[in-house]
Amino acid sequence: MDEFTAEYLAREQHDEAQREKEQARPMVDNESTTPTPKAGLRNGFAAFREKASVQDRLVEKLLQQVIPTDDEGSDVPIIADDKAPAFAQRPNFNITTMSNNFRRFNARIGVVFKFQSKALRILSWHQPSQTMSLLAVYTFICLDPYLLSVLPIAILVVGVLIPAFLARHPAPPKGTLSSEQGVGYSPRGPPLAPAATVRPVKELSKDFFRNMRDLQNCMDDFSNAHDQVVSLVVPITNFSNEARSSAVFLFLAVGGVFMTITAHLLPWRFIALMAGWAGIGMGHPTIARLLVTTHEEHIQPREVQAKTWLDNWIANDVILDSAPETREVEVFELQRMSEAGEWEPWLFTPSPYDPLSQARITGDRPRGARFFEDVLAPEGWEWSEKKWALDLWSREWVEERIITGVEVETEGERWVYDMYDEREEQVGVVEAPQMSKLKVLPQTSWQEGEDAVVRRGDWRRRRWVRLVKRRATSAFTA
Repeated sequence: MDEFTAEYLAREQHDEAQREKEQARPMVDNESTTPTPKAGLRNGFAAFREKASVQDRLVEKLLQQVIPTDDEGSDVPIIADDKAPAFAQRPNFNITTMSNNFRRFNARIGVVFKFQSKALRILSWHQPSQTMSLLAVYTFICLDPYLLSVLPIAILVVGVLIPAFLARHPAPPKGTLSSEQGVGYSPRGPPLAPAATVRPVKELSKDFFRNMRDLQNCMDDFSNAHDQVVSLVVPITNFSNEARSSAVFLFLAVGGVFMTITAHLLPWRFIALMAGWAGIGMGHPTIARLLVTTHEEHIQPREVQAKTWLDNWIANDVILDSAPETREVEVFELQRMSEAGEWEPWLFTPSPYDPLSQARITGDRPRGARFFEDVLAPEGWEWSEKKWALDLWSREWVEERIITGVEVETEGERWVYDMYDEREEQVGVVEAPQMSKLKVLPQTSWQEGEDAVVRRGDWRRRRWVRLVKRRATSAFTA
């Protein structure tokens, strides 16, 4: 047994004796009826937690009454499915679960804030030696990018494994015989201390409230950064000002083409090296004050002039097509034969209501407007012409829709009539005709109207067209 082990065992025996003395005191105090301050504090915390639990249950009941559920079966657990996404089995919102998860999260987020604090101390040149070490590592990586694959291994060894080993095999503390004799540190021998582990902080402790403070500040920083990015980026990219957004699109397109051609010619290692040194160097207090002074004296007075020049260039050189998009819309004037043998107006409908249409086959009535004035432009469009125009090329739209069983009028009012069908007049039991008496006649899909008076069907229609243009919408920012 070496002297380090002997000293460690002696300290352990001394600490164990102290703990036995401390454990003997509460046994005597328990006999008295007066509670100790620690016991009163624990009872107060227990009452506080119980009160908070009751409040959580009350708030949960209130939210269940206020927040509508998506469906009636929302409380039924979702059965796992191979094709279902991973988040399908996640629980619904619950105030108790939310509170528990927040407490667990806040007890474990301290390591992130510690890393953030150390990173800020390094980047702000709090200890110049550490910042210069970071710049040295960054320089080696820029000069030889293959060293980037070694960086995670080096961080794991130097930042995790070596500190864990030193915690397991600590150096002799000050004031002991080994430290007074000046004996150097030796990692040999059995471990002298327990392994270091990461444990969540206790609730209502100083570290717990410190994490809450840091989390509060991080949420505020994120909200401010989000609002700043939205106020700077969104107005120039959402085409609320089409000229400015078009100029940005032009610059990015030209820059993309330029980088595609010349990217392999640029010294990226040198650029990354200079950018890293410049970015970290600007965090130095002296350089930061110099940059602020330079910005106030030389750049800020010329910002308005530069912005005015850019706005004038955009207004003069970026020419937008002011003519709105136009489309042609159609409507069919539908008329029906009355019992008196006269055509009476029926509807203005978006479909021709031909004999083989779905509405005619199912026996549905046509749908539309009674008058031209009731026909509205499509949503997001407005009329570009004042009046409707009759489509004189009735034969073309009949052929485009492959409409059969109609008679097309190529002159006059351009009506398209239904052909007369004798089967519509037959009622009751009809005998099937003999095959020998039938004559095979050529089947025609439609025929052109003649001057002779022939018997036609009960419906006729003609096509009207009119131009519409897109309605200009006022730009707004949410």
